[in-house]
Amino acid sequence: MKVYSILLFCAAILLLMPGRHVFAQEELQLMSESTVLVDAKSGQILYGKNETERMNPASITKIATAIYAIEHSNLDEQVTVSEQATMVEGTRVYLEAGEVVPMEKLLTGMLMNSGNDAAVAIAEHIDGSVAQFSKNINKYLTNKIGVTNTHFENPNGLYNENHYTTAADMAKITKYALANDTFRKIFGMKEYHWDGQSWDTTLLTHHRLLKGEFPYETATITGGKNGFINEAGFTLVTTAEKDNLELIAVTMKTNFKDAPYSDTIQLLDYGFTNFTSEMIPKGTIFTEDGMKYMVEEDLYFTTKDGQDYKQMVDSHGVLHIEDNDTDQLIVSVPLHPLNAPEPAKKDDQGIFAPVMDHFLHYLSAVLIPTTGIAYLFHF
Repeated sequence: MKVYSILLFCAAILLLMPGRHVFAQEELQLMSESTVLVDAKSGQILYGKNETERMNPASITKIATAIYAIEHSNLDEQVTVSEQATMVEGTRVYLEAGEVVPMEKLLTGMLMNSGNDAAVAIAEHIDGSVAQFSKNINKYLTNKIGVTNTHFENPNGLYNENHYTTAADMAKITKYALANDTFRKIFGMKEYHWDGQSWDTTLLTHHRLLKGEFPYETATITGGKNGFINEAGFTLVTTAEKDNLELIAVTMKTNFKDAPYSDTIQLLDYGFTNFTSEMIPKGTIFTEDGMKYMVEEDLYFTTKDGQDYKQMVDSHGVLHIEDNDTDQLIVSVPLHPLNAPEPAKKDDQGIFAPVMDHFLHYLSAVLIPTTGIAYLFHF
């Protein structure tokens, strides 16, 4: 009974998550130690280099802080800045102790000017202390966004040996955040008039591709966040869009300040040259053996340009999209049944038989054809 309980739990987890194929990739000449290119709609990995290796993210941590704050506060909340927030090292927006600042303004100063003081003020306002913020955001990132190898000790990315993430997790966090209009707006801002108590200036984004310092004509750069500390090197997250394809590029750890941008340009060129975003609309009905199944949300998936694909629903209601020539899996998603199947007969395994049958089928039909479990459920 204990074994079946464990298998039942595993089956439930697997059946709730879509399978994703990772494409064979060309070899790009990238200087950053860890990189990943992801379709922002489907979440499929289009290119990866050490993308699951732990790295210190530096200030791209603030992407996570921003979406956490947006979902746990109101933009017009008034935040009173503490003495501790004003004493933080690194880049700042020069907040004063006792200064009262709207949450939205702090978020803008944190993302655009990489204000470490703004990040601490946000964390203290929401959770009372940086320590409690760390506990709460790690739960949020794991339970809400689904990161698998991330732990943050602070809201700004200053060095701590236990502060880490991966390029794949950072892409996942960014993908989630992009679904929020407030985040997307601030993430894409190029300049902002800052009228603080002791600092009146025009903030300019530090992201040199977004700012136009590195011209890029292949697509539109829609947002980004850079980072640097000595221990992490230069890190960068960039989003770009062309036609119906939106990409997220993450680069981590290089000692050359231009390398994240040249690497990102290579990644984006590779993505926009080789891939297409496809979509099956919400409400689409598939029929298999008298059973009807529905797509519950718009289903995005990524194909290589010119790739023919086929759609099939198996007897368990799992939609498989495969390459028409090679039968290689592109994506696999459980659908919502619209009519009830015939009751399953009990056998020697009792009530666990239907679950076990479904689970074992899913293992053989979804997990095994992919290039590896580690990639299968990234996004």
